[in-house]
Amino acid sequence: SCRCRRSCPTRRAGSPTRDRNQGFLSLQEELSNTESRIAYARQFYSDSVLAYNNAIQAVPGVVVARLFGFAAREYFEAEDAARTSPTVSF
Repeated sequence: SCRCRRSCPTRRAGSPTRDRNQGFLSLQEELSNTESRIAYARQFYSDSVLAYNNAIQAVPGVVVARLFGFAAREYFEAEDAARTSPTVSF
């Protein structure tokens, strides 16, 4: 009997509740990471627009901008629908 325990691999099933909780925690973490990456990208874009707009308004950039028709850019503005968090039910 003792020999069989060592030679026969047994598979322990994880608790279904624990597995679901772990899956939910992983989903929450991924959503949080995604939101952070989106916020970073928006901030990067806004910083780039600020630098561009400043460059085309200062000498010598203003001369080049007028010569080639460069215009000021708008900052990112999310639509109203994108401002609210979606409702998720489990």
